Amino acid sequence: MQDVSRAIPSFKAAAVQMASGPNVEANLNEAKRLIAKAVAEGAKLVVLPEYFPIMGMNEMDKVAVREQMGDGRIQTFLSDMARQYRVWLVGGSIPLEASDPTKVRNSLLVFNDEGEQVARYDKIHLFNLELGNEKYCEARTIESGDQVVVVETPFGRMGLAVCYDLRFPELFRAMKDVDFFVLPAAFTATTGKMHWEVLIRARAIENLAYFIASAQGGYHVNGRETHGHSMIVDPWGRVLDELPRGSGVVVAEINPAYQASIRASLPALTHRTLTCKCCDKP
Repeated sequence: MQDVSRAIPSFKAAAVQMASGPNVEANLNEAKRLIAKAVAEGAKLVVLPEYFPIMGMNEMDKVAVREQMGDGRIQTFLSDMARQYRVWLVGGSIPLEASDPTKVRNSLLVFNDEGEQVARYDKIHLFNLELGNEKYCEARTIESGDQVVVVETPFGRMGLAVCYDLRFPELFRAMKDVDFFVLPAAFTATTGKMHWEVLIRARAIENLAYFIASAQGGYHVNGRETHGHSMIVDPWGRVLDELPRGSGVVVAEINPAYQASIRASLPALTHRTLTCKCCDKP
């Protein structure tokens, strides 16, 4: 929980939106362009979308380009971008090796402004949908993670989640004393229309925390359509900036003093009485 005594200054954060395709190099080039745009607008923290380096023609394409932890062109790219632009970079998610050679870990990597990889979160909740002609079963090619991850940054404590995790409020409650959340995503257009903004604002409001959501947004070469609407939401549930479709960035100021005042005025986090089984605390 944000402590006023820490006197963390306001800063700008950016959520990058893309419509990635199957060509890794093309996606990296587009990500570089958008990171540069975010930095030009003053961002000190930049969040890339889920699977920013590849949205393949089929589910096995990401397995073919998976990397070992600490080695690979995608990880090198993320490190180089963070160091070159002197930003904290949340590397969306990338496919890393799993224990099963036919699967990947859907991994979110965080790099500090010196290009050092300082955190890793493997997506815990795997998406499964059968609705009309749309069918998704991530468990066929993804091995789930099992660790909740919070990162100490110069901007406060940052909680990590990916896409489908958004539907599970207990995950966010298990992230203790978080100042802001980041969520790279590739929400489907079908589910996103009704659920995306509602869930993001709910997670921000119930945790009195800023929420930075970076999405895939548009039509993809593989025929898939993603919802987009990357947004940054404040602890009161206000949408500070939003991009409905296409490639671009949303940028907003994160104000720790404002957040502290909200938490002081409405101390809901101190009023919890039910025990959370995942962390054995209220």
